[in-house]
Amino acid sequence: MPSDPPISDCARRLHAAVTALSRQLRHGTDRAGPGPLRLAVLGQLHRAGPQTPSDLARREQVRLQSLTRLLAELEAQGCVLRGPHPSDARQSLLRITPAGQRLLADAVRGREADALAAEAPDAVALDQLLAAAALIERVAARLGPGAAADDASAAH
Repeated sequence: MPSDPPISDCARRLHAAVTALSRQLRHGTDRAGPGPLRLAVLGQLHRAGPQTPSDLARREQVRLQSLTRLLAELEAQGCVLRGPHPSDARQSLLRITPAGQRLLADAVRGREADALAAEAPDAVALDQLLAAAALIERVAARLGPGAAADDASAAH
């Protein structure tokens, strides 16, 4: 009987599968809608609550400078509200607004969910997909902040 594959092999396979699925879902999405980073930021604020811009950059593994313009756009659109940090006057906290919640939910429901439904083989039942998503979320949570596929579960 063959032995179990090493954990490093499992990790590589999981990474490859999640990356491929993410690419396929993005490929099938409407280019006119919100971009992946915009959805990821809204998803982080939806799930984790108010955060500093630095926290968001760290969780999304991007430089703070890369987020500055995007955060300003989200504020101007009324999707994000910036307020004072309760313990550090040098920082601000960002919160998702009801308009941001709607944008996120509509995008997730209208883009990724539809793309997955169109591409998923008939043999894969919804309960199997939900179980796989839950397992991936648990693994990502153990790996650390920002590791989860944040925008994918934001509408739940």
